[in-house]
Amino acid sequence: MIENSINNKAINVPYKIIEKQLLHFIVWFNRLALAVVFIWFGFLKIIHASPAEPLVKHLHEVTLVKFIPVNTFVVLLGCIECVIGLLWLIPRFTKATIVLFALQMFTTFLPLFYLPRDTWQHSFVLTLEGQYIVKNLVLLASAATIVFVYMQEKKGKIITSTGLNKNAESKENNQLFPAWFSREEKKAREFS
Repeated sequence: MIENSINNKAINVPYKIIEKQLLHFIVWFNRLALAVVFIWFGFLKIIHASPAEPLVKHLHEVTLVKFIPVNTFVVLLGCIECVIGLLWLIPRFTKATIVLFALQMFTTFLPLFYLPRDTWQHSFVLTLEGQYIVKNLVLLASAATIVFVYMQEKKGKIITSTGLNKNAESKENNQLFPAWFSREEKKAREFS
């Protein structure tokens, strides 16, 4: 009897509503967190107040010294980080944000390989600068969450309120939130 009531669609609808709202919240929380980090850290580079600036300058010495002046490089990197932060807040630009983010993350990990004396004390023991770099794995995980949901929306498998999947209601196959969702939601509200 209890099993039958749990399997009843009218009872499951509130859980589906909660899942949908939770997914939307998770994506926006990740977007906001990434935006704050990128805008804040980027701005610190622009005004030359970043504690990472000596590491950035040293990486510049080893890699790009022939192509761009160091102060221009630091400010440019800060501007790019601010742009990435702002773009995380605009779902329409998710693809462009992913590309810029990937390039920025690639350069962020370079000191682990190009500047081992600055980033490693010895095997498996990072310096503070090395830890600062490795913590970017958390940013990668946060971005991966956004990318996963974005790709699922594009395929029509998830309906969230980002507006990316306008025709998802017509696609019932393999959806986490099928088309009957809105009809059942209305029925559930009539019972309450």
